[in-house]
Amino acid sequence: MNTVVVGTQWGDEGKGKIIDSLAKKVDAVVRFQGGNNTGHTVIVNGEKFIFHLIPSGILYSEKKCIVGNGVVIDPGVLLKEIEELQERGVKLDNFYLSGNAHVIMPYHKKLEEIEEERRGKMRIGTTRKGVGPAYADKIARRGIRVSDLLKKEVLLNKLRMNLKFWKEFLNSEFSCEKIWKQYLDYGKRLRKYIIDTSLLIHKLIQEKKNILFEGAQGTLLDIDYGTYPYVTSSNSVAGGVCAGAGIGPTCIDKVIGVTKAYVTRVGEGPFPTEVRGEIENILRERGKEYGSTTHRSRRCGWFDGVILRYAARVNGLDELVLTKLDVLDSFERIKICVAYKYGKRIIRDFPFQSFMWEKVEPVYEEMEGWRKDTSSLRNFKDLPLRAREYLKKIEEIGGIPIRLLSIGPQRGELLSID
Repeated sequence: MNTVVVGTQWGDEGKGKIIDSLAKKVDAVVRFQGGNNTGHTVIVNGEKFIFHLIPSGILYSEKKCIVGNGVVIDPGVLLKEIEELQERGVKLDNFYLSGNAHVIMPYHKKLEEIEEERRGKMRIGTTRKGVGPAYADKIARRGIRVSDLLKKEVLLNKLRMNLKFWKEFLNSEFSCEKIWKQYLDYGKRLRKYIIDTSLLIHKLIQEKKNILFEGAQGTLLDIDYGTYPYVTSSNSVAGGVCAGAGIGPTCIDKVIGVTKAYVTRVGEGPFPTEVRGEIENILRERGKEYGSTTHRSRRCGWFDGVILRYAARVNGLDELVLTKLDVLDSFERIKICVAYKYGKRIIRDFPFQSFMWEKVEPVYEEMEGWRKDTSSLRNFKDLPLRAREYLKKIEEIGGIPIRLLSIGPQRGELLSID
Protein backbone atom coordinates (compact mmCIF):
# COMPACT_ATOMS: atom_id res chain seq x y z
CA MET A 1 0.00 0.00 0.00
CA ASN A 2 1.24 3.48 -0.89
CA THR A 3 0.29 6.08 1.72
CA VAL A 4 0.65 9.85 1.76
CA VAL A 5 0.99 11.76 5.04
CA VAL A 6 0.24 15.49 4.94
CA GLY A 7 -0.34 18.27 7.42
CA THR A 8 -3.85 19.72 7.61
CA GLN A 9 -2.97 23.10 9.13
CA TRP A 10 -0.02 25.52 8.78
CA GLY A 11 2.60 22.84 9.40
CA ASP A 12 4.12 21.78 12.74
CA GLU A 13 1.34 19.24 13.27
CA GLY A 14 3.75 16.56 14.47
CA LYS A 15 4.19 14.69 11.17
CA GLY A 16 7.75 13.57 11.96
CA LYS A 17 6.71 11.41 14.89
CA ILE A 18 3.79 9.95 12.97
CA ILE A 19 5.91 9.11 9.93
CA ASP A 20 8.51 7.51 12.20
CA SER A 21 5.76 5.36 13.72
CA LEU A 22 4.14 4.40 10.41
CA ALA A 23 7.57 3.65 8.88
CA LYS A 24 7.75 0.45 10.92
CA LYS A 25 5.25 -1.14 8.54
CA VAL A 26 6.59 0.13 5.19
CA ASP A 27 9.54 -0.59 2.93
CA ALA A 28 10.39 2.99 1.92
CA VAL A 29 9.80 6.59 2.99
CA VAL A 30 9.81 9.31 0.32
CA ARG A 31 10.09 13.06 0.84
CA PHE A 32 8.46 14.83 -2.14
CA GLN A 33 8.58 18.62 -1.60
CA GLY A 34 9.96 21.52 0.43
CA GLY A 35 13.50 22.11 1.60
CA ASN A 36 15.43 22.65 4.80
CA ASN A 37 12.88 25.29 5.81
CA THR A 38 11.08 22.45 7.58
CA GLY A 39 11.91 20.36 10.61
CA HIS A 40 10.44 16.99 11.56
CA THR A 41 11.15 15.95 15.14
CA VAL A 42 11.37 12.36 16.37
CA ILE A 43 12.15 11.42 19.98
CA VAL A 44 13.38 7.88 20.66
CA ASN A 45 14.20 6.81 24.21
CA GLY A 46 14.57 10.44 25.20
CA GLU A 47 16.95 11.19 22.32
CA LYS A 48 15.78 13.91 19.95
CA PHE A 49 16.34 13.80 16.20
CA ILE A 50 15.39 16.75 13.97
CA PHE A 51 15.26 16.06 10.24
CA HIS A 52 15.35 18.93 7.76
CA LEU A 53 15.95 17.11 4.47
CA ILE A 54 16.37 13.42 5.22
CA PRO A 55 13.09 11.47 5.52
CA SER A 56 11.93 10.71 9.06
CA GLY A 57 12.15 6.96 8.44
CA ILE A 58 15.96 7.00 8.41
CA LEU A 59 16.13 5.63 11.96
CA TYR A 60 15.06 2.26 10.54
CA SER A 61 18.14 0.91 8.75
CA GLU A 62 16.14 -1.55 6.62
CA LYS A 63 13.84 1.12 5.15
CA LYS A 64 14.77 2.91 1.95
CA CYS A 65 14.70 6.69 2.50
CA ILE A 66 14.31 8.70 -0.68
CA VAL A 67 14.42 12.44 -1.42
CA GLY A 68 12.47 13.09 -4.61
CA ASN A 69 12.91 15.65 -7.36
CA GLY A 70 10.30 17.99 -5.87
CA VAL A 71 12.57 18.86 -2.93
CA VAL A 72 15.09 21.72 -3.13
CA ILE A 73 18.47 20.80 -1.65
CA ASP A 74 20.97 22.87 0.27
CA PRO A 75 23.90 20.45 -0.12
CA GLY A 76 25.84 21.94 2.78
CA VAL A 77 22.88 21.43 5.11
CA LEU A 78 22.26 17.92 3.77
CA LEU A 79 25.88 16.85 4.28
CA LYS A 80 25.88 18.26 7.80
CA GLU A 81 22.69 16.34 8.57
CA ILE A 82 24.24 13.16 7.16
CA GLU A 83 27.41 13.61 9.21
CA GLU A 84 25.53 14.32 12.43
CA LEU A 85 23.39 11.22 11.99
CA GLN A 86 26.44 9.08 11.28
CA GLU A 87 28.14 10.41 14.40
CA ARG A 88 25.08 9.25 16.36
CA GLY A 89 25.33 5.75 14.90
CA VAL A 90 22.67 6.07 12.20
CA LYS A 91 23.59 4.33 8.95
CA LEU A 92 22.91 6.06 5.63
CA ASP A 93 23.31 3.07 3.31
CA ASN A 94 19.56 3.24 2.71
CA PHE A 95 19.49 6.91 1.64
CA TYR A 96 18.83 8.01 -1.95
CA LEU A 97 18.80 11.50 -3.50
CA SER A 98 17.18 12.53 -6.77
CA GLY A 99 19.59 13.88 -9.36
CA ASN A 100 16.73 16.01 -10.68
CA ALA A 101 16.16 17.83 -7.38
CA HIS A 102 17.08 21.50 -7.60
CA VAL A 103 19.87 23.05 -5.57
CA ILE A 104 19.77 26.02 -3.22
CA MET A 105 22.75 28.26 -4.02
CA PRO A 106 24.34 30.86 -1.70
CA TYR A 107 22.83 33.74 -3.66
CA HIS A 108 19.32 32.31 -3.17
CA LYS A 109 19.56 33.03 0.57
CA LYS A 110 20.67 36.60 -0.12
CA LEU A 111 17.87 37.11 -2.64
CA GLU A 112 15.30 35.90 -0.13
CA GLU A 113 16.69 38.25 2.50
CA ILE A 114 16.48 41.19 0.07
CA GLU A 115 12.94 40.26 -0.92
CA GLU A 116 11.77 40.08 2.70
CA GLU A 117 13.30 43.44 3.57
CA ARG A 118 11.74 45.11 0.54
CA ARG A 119 8.31 43.85 1.48
CA GLY A 120 8.37 45.80 4.74
CA LYS A 121 5.02 45.37 6.48
CA MET A 122 3.96 42.93 3.78
CA ARG A 123 6.76 40.48 4.59
CA ILE A 124 5.94 36.78 4.42
CA GLY A 125 7.98 35.69 7.42
CA THR A 126 10.10 33.19 5.49
CA THR A 127 12.90 31.16 7.06
CA ARG A 128 15.39 32.88 4.71
CA LYS A 129 16.92 29.54 3.77
CA GLY A 130 16.77 30.36 0.05
CA VAL A 131 13.96 27.92 -0.66
CA GLY A 132 11.65 30.36 -2.47
CA PRO A 133 14.28 31.77 -4.85
CA ALA A 134 15.50 28.23 -5.63
CA TYR A 135 11.98 27.24 -6.67
CA ALA A 136 11.66 30.51 -8.62
CA ASP A 137 14.83 29.72 -10.59
CA LYS A 138 13.46 26.22 -11.22
CA ILE A 139 10.25 27.61 -12.71
CA ALA A 140 12.22 30.21 -14.71
CA ARG A 141 14.27 27.32 -16.18
CA ARG A 142 17.60 28.56 -14.95
CA GLY A 143 17.83 26.30 -11.91
CA ILE A 144 20.81 24.12 -11.01
CA ARG A 145 20.05 20.46 -10.35
CA VAL A 146 21.82 18.01 -8.05
CA SER A 147 23.15 16.10 -11.07
CA ASP A 148 24.77 19.33 -12.33
CA LEU A 149 27.10 19.21 -9.32
CA LEU A 150 28.74 16.17 -10.97
CA LYS A 151 29.55 17.99 -14.23
CA LYS A 152 32.23 20.69 -14.04
CA GLU A 153 31.43 22.58 -17.24
CA VAL A 154 27.66 22.33 -16.86
CA LEU A 155 27.82 23.71 -13.32
CA LEU A 156 30.22 26.50 -14.28
CA ASN A 157 28.12 27.66 -17.24
CA LYS A 158 24.87 27.67 -15.26
CA LEU A 159 26.51 29.43 -12.34
CA ARG A 160 27.94 32.16 -14.58
CA MET A 161 24.55 32.69 -16.20
CA ASN A 162 22.74 33.00 -12.87
CA LEU A 163 25.26 35.32 -11.26
CA LYS A 164 25.08 37.53 -14.34
CA PHE A 165 21.27 37.49 -14.23
CA TRP A 166 21.13 38.47 -10.55
CA LYS A 167 24.13 40.85 -10.67
CA GLU A 168 22.21 44.06 -9.91
CA PHE A 169 20.78 42.56 -6.72
CA LEU A 170 23.91 40.81 -5.49
CA ASN A 171 26.39 43.67 -5.97
CA SER A 172 29.13 41.24 -7.08
CA GLU A 173 29.56 39.88 -3.55
CA PHE A 174 29.57 36.25 -4.72
CA SER A 175 32.63 34.69 -6.34
CA CYS A 176 31.75 32.39 -9.22
CA GLU A 177 34.95 30.38 -8.85
CA LYS A 178 34.58 29.98 -5.10
CA ILE A 179 30.98 28.76 -5.34
CA TRP A 180 31.90 26.49 -8.27
CA LYS A 181 34.65 24.74 -6.34
CA GLN A 182 32.58 24.47 -3.18
CA TYR A 183 29.59 22.91 -4.99
CA LEU A 184 31.77 20.56 -7.01
CA ASP A 185 33.09 19.30 -3.68
CA TYR A 186 29.51 18.90 -2.46
CA GLY A 187 28.78 16.87 -5.57
CA LYS A 188 31.72 14.53 -4.95
CA ARG A 189 30.60 13.92 -1.38
CA LEU A 190 26.98 13.31 -2.39
CA ARG A 191 27.69 11.27 -5.53
CA LYS A 192 27.09 7.86 -3.93
CA TYR A 193 23.54 8.86 -2.93
CA ILE A 194 22.46 10.36 -6.28
CA ILE A 195 20.20 8.24 -8.48
CA ASP A 196 17.03 8.35 -10.58
CA THR A 197 14.65 8.17 -7.63
CA SER A 198 11.52 8.09 -9.78
CA LEU A 199 12.77 4.84 -11.32
CA LEU A 200 13.59 3.40 -7.89
CA ILE A 201 10.11 4.26 -6.61
CA HIS A 202 8.55 2.75 -9.74
CA LYS A 203 10.42 -0.52 -9.18
CA LEU A 204 9.31 -0.62 -5.54
CA ILE A 205 5.71 -0.15 -6.62
CA GLN A 206 6.05 -2.94 -9.20
CA GLU A 207 7.40 -5.20 -6.45
CA LYS A 208 4.29 -4.41 -4.35
CA LYS A 209 6.37 -2.77 -1.64
CA ASN A 210 4.72 -0.46 0.90
CA ILE A 211 5.74 3.17 0.44
CA LEU A 212 5.12 6.14 2.74
CA PHE A 213 5.21 9.60 1.16
CA GLU A 214 6.23 12.27 3.63
CA GLY A 215 4.83 15.77 3.22
CA ALA A 216 6.47 18.86 4.70
CA GLN A 217 4.69 22.01 5.96
CA GLY A 218 0.89 21.88 5.79
CA THR A 219 -2.15 22.34 3.57
CA LEU A 220 -2.59 26.03 4.42
CA LEU A 221 1.01 26.68 3.30
CA ASP A 222 0.52 25.16 -0.16
CA ILE A 223 1.53 27.54 -2.97
CA ASP A 224 -1.84 27.06 -4.72
CA TYR A 225 -4.26 26.19 -1.93
CA GLY A 226 -2.78 27.95 1.10
CA THR A 227 -3.28 31.43 2.49
CA TYR A 228 -1.44 33.06 -0.42
CA PRO A 229 0.88 34.98 -0.41
CA TYR A 230 1.71 33.80 3.12
CA VAL A 231 2.64 30.33 1.92
CA THR A 232 5.62 28.18 1.05
CA SER A 233 6.93 27.76 -2.50
CA SER A 234 5.82 24.20 -3.23
CA ASN A 235 2.71 22.02 -3.31
CA SER A 236 2.40 20.62 0.20
CA VAL A 237 -0.99 18.98 -0.46
CA ALA A 238 -1.28 15.29 -1.33
CA GLY A 239 -1.42 16.02 -5.06
CA GLY A 240 2.16 17.28 -4.87
CA VAL A 241 3.34 13.69 -4.46
CA CYS A 242 2.84 12.89 -8.13
CA ALA A 243 5.13 15.58 -9.52
CA GLY A 244 7.44 15.66 -6.51
CA ALA A 245 8.16 11.92 -6.45
CA GLY A 246 7.58 11.01 -10.09
CA ILE A 247 4.56 8.70 -9.79
CA GLY A 248 1.05 8.66 -11.24
CA PRO A 249 -2.05 9.42 -9.13
CA THR A 250 -3.32 5.84 -9.51
CA CYS A 251 -0.35 4.69 -7.40
CA ILE A 252 -1.71 6.36 -4.25
CA ASP A 253 -3.85 4.11 -2.05
CA LYS A 254 -4.42 6.18 1.09
CA VAL A 255 -4.03 9.78 2.30
CA ILE A 256 -3.59 10.43 6.01
CA GLY A 257 -3.95 13.91 7.46
CA VAL A 258 -2.09 14.92 10.61
CA THR A 259 -3.88 17.53 12.68
CA LYS A 260 -2.99 19.10 15.99
CA ALA A 261 -5.60 19.26 18.77
CA TYR A 262 -5.27 23.04 18.52
CA VAL A 263 -3.67 25.18 15.81
CA THR A 264 -0.30 26.92 15.46
CA ARG A 265 1.35 29.06 12.84
CA VAL A 266 4.87 30.42 12.29
CA GLY A 267 5.39 33.67 10.42
CA GLU A 268 2.94 36.18 9.04
CA GLY A 269 -0.51 35.64 7.57
CA PRO A 270 -4.15 35.14 8.59
CA PHE A 271 -4.99 33.00 11.61
CA PRO A 272 -8.73 33.26 12.51
CA THR A 273 -8.61 31.29 15.79
CA GLU A 274 -5.41 32.85 17.14
CA VAL A 275 -5.52 33.64 20.87
CA ARG A 276 -3.54 35.99 23.09
CA GLY A 277 -2.59 36.15 26.73
CA GLU A 278 -2.83 33.31 29.22
CA ILE A 279 -4.35 30.72 26.87
CA GLU A 280 -1.68 31.40 24.25
CA ASN A 281 1.06 31.03 26.87
CA ILE A 282 -0.34 27.73 28.16
CA LEU A 283 -0.57 26.27 24.66
CA ARG A 284 2.91 27.47 23.70
CA GLU A 285 4.71 26.37 26.85
CA ARG A 286 2.91 23.09 27.41
CA GLY A 287 3.10 22.24 23.71
CA LYS A 288 6.70 23.50 23.37
CA GLU A 289 5.61 25.52 20.39
CA TYR A 290 8.92 26.79 19.09
CA GLY A 291 10.05 26.16 15.53
CA SER A 292 12.48 23.27 15.06
CA THR A 293 14.03 25.13 12.12
CA THR A 294 13.71 28.82 13.05
CA HIS A 295 13.34 28.46 16.86
CA ARG A 296 10.75 31.22 16.62
CA SER A 297 7.78 31.02 18.97
CA ARG A 298 4.67 29.80 17.20
CA ARG A 299 1.39 31.65 17.20
CA CYS A 300 -1.29 29.55 18.92
CA GLY A 301 -5.05 29.23 18.72
CA TRP A 302 -8.08 27.01 19.19
CA PHE A 303 -8.87 24.14 16.83
CA ASP A 304 -10.23 25.34 13.48
CA GLY A 305 -12.79 23.00 11.96
CA VAL A 306 -13.17 25.12 8.83
CA ILE A 307 -9.59 24.50 7.73
CA LEU A 308 -9.95 20.80 8.60
CA ARG A 309 -12.92 20.50 6.23
CA TYR A 310 -10.89 22.35 3.60
CA ALA A 311 -7.85 20.11 4.09
CA ALA A 312 -10.06 17.03 3.84
CA ARG A 313 -11.39 18.24 0.50
CA VAL A 314 -8.21 19.36 -1.25
CA ASN A 315 -6.17 16.37 -0.05
CA GLY A 316 -8.85 13.70 -0.36
CA LEU A 317 -8.16 12.57 3.20
CA ASP A 318 -9.08 9.03 4.19
CA GLU A 319 -8.28 9.26 7.87
CA LEU A 320 -6.79 11.50 10.55
CA VAL A 321 -4.04 11.33 13.13
CA LEU A 322 -4.57 13.79 15.98
CA THR A 323 -1.53 15.01 17.91
CA LYS A 324 -0.85 16.85 21.17
CA LEU A 325 -4.18 16.12 22.81
CA ASP A 326 -2.37 16.12 26.16
CA VAL A 327 -1.62 19.84 25.78
CA LEU A 328 -5.32 20.53 26.40
CA ASP A 329 -5.48 18.45 29.60
CA SER A 330 -5.57 21.43 31.98
CA PHE A 331 -8.38 23.47 30.35
CA GLU A 332 -11.79 23.73 32.01
CA ARG A 333 -13.42 24.90 28.79
CA ILE A 334 -12.18 24.28 25.26
CA LYS A 335 -13.32 26.17 22.19
CA ILE A 336 -13.59 24.67 18.74
CA CYS A 337 -14.25 26.73 15.62
CA VAL A 338 -17.11 25.33 13.50
CA ALA A 339 -17.60 28.21 11.05
CA TYR A 340 -16.53 31.79 10.24
CA LYS A 341 -18.54 34.98 10.41
CA TYR A 342 -17.92 37.44 7.59
CA GLY A 343 -19.97 40.56 8.12
CA LYS A 344 -23.47 39.18 8.65
CA ARG A 345 -22.77 35.95 6.80
CA ILE A 346 -21.89 32.59 8.34
CA ILE A 347 -19.28 30.76 6.26
CA ARG A 348 -18.67 27.05 6.70
CA ASP A 349 -16.23 26.59 3.81
CA PHE A 350 -12.76 28.10 3.74
CA PRO A 351 -12.94 31.36 1.73
CA PHE A 352 -10.97 31.31 -1.52
CA GLN A 353 -10.76 35.12 -1.71
CA SER A 354 -7.73 36.36 0.20
CA PHE A 355 -9.24 39.69 1.21
CA MET A 356 -11.74 37.79 3.37
CA TRP A 357 -9.15 35.94 5.45
CA GLU A 358 -8.17 38.89 7.60
CA LYS A 359 -11.79 39.86 8.23
CA VAL A 360 -13.45 36.60 9.19
CA GLU A 361 -14.26 35.90 12.83
CA PRO A 362 -14.42 32.38 14.27
CA VAL A 363 -17.77 30.95 15.31
CA TYR A 364 -17.04 28.80 18.34
CA GLU A 365 -18.70 25.96 20.13
CA GLU A 366 -17.50 25.40 23.69
CA MET A 367 -16.90 22.01 25.20
CA GLU A 368 -16.05 20.99 28.73
CA GLY A 369 -12.47 20.00 29.31
CA TRP A 370 -11.53 16.65 30.83
CA ARG A 371 -9.06 18.02 33.44
CA LYS A 372 -7.17 14.71 33.57
CA ASP A 373 -3.68 13.70 32.53
CA THR A 374 -3.81 11.81 29.24
CA SER A 375 -0.06 11.60 28.61
CA SER A 376 0.31 8.46 30.74
CA LEU A 377 -2.49 6.52 29.04
CA ARG A 378 -1.66 3.52 26.87
CA ASN A 379 -5.13 2.41 25.86
CA PHE A 380 -7.83 4.41 24.09
CA LYS A 381 -10.59 3.00 26.30
CA ASP A 382 -8.95 4.76 29.29
CA LEU A 383 -9.30 8.17 27.65
CA PRO A 384 -11.63 10.48 29.63
CA LEU A 385 -15.18 10.67 28.27
CA ARG A 386 -14.96 14.41 27.54
CA ALA A 387 -11.72 13.90 25.64
CA ARG A 388 -13.46 11.27 23.52
CA GLU A 389 -16.33 13.69 22.94
CA TYR A 390 -13.80 16.27 21.74
CA LEU A 391 -12.37 13.77 19.25
CA LYS A 392 -15.86 12.82 18.08
CA LYS A 393 -16.65 16.47 17.43
CA ILE A 394 -13.53 16.82 15.28
CA GLU A 395 -14.51 13.70 13.34
CA GLU A 396 -17.99 15.11 12.74
CA ILE A 397 -16.62 18.44 11.51
CA GLY A 398 -14.09 16.91 9.13
CA GLY A 399 -16.16 13.93 8.10
CA ILE A 400 -13.09 11.73 8.59
CA PRO A 401 -12.30 9.12 11.24
CA ILE A 402 -9.41 9.59 13.67
CA ARG A 403 -7.36 6.38 13.62
CA LEU A 404 -4.34 7.34 15.71
CA LEU A 405 -3.92 9.63 18.70
CA SER A 406 -0.67 11.16 19.94
CA ILE A 407 -0.53 12.00 23.64
CA GLY A 408 3.13 12.90 24.06
CA PRO A 409 6.38 13.55 22.16
CA GLN A 410 7.97 10.10 22.59
CA ARG A 411 7.84 7.47 19.84
CA GLY A 412 5.61 5.10 21.83
CA GLU A 413 3.12 7.69 23.10
CA LEU A 414 0.43 6.81 20.57
CA LEU A 415 -3.04 5.34 20.97
CA SER A 416 -4.64 3.32 18.20
CA ILE A 417 -8.38 3.94 17.71
CA ASP A 418 -10.23 0.98 16.20
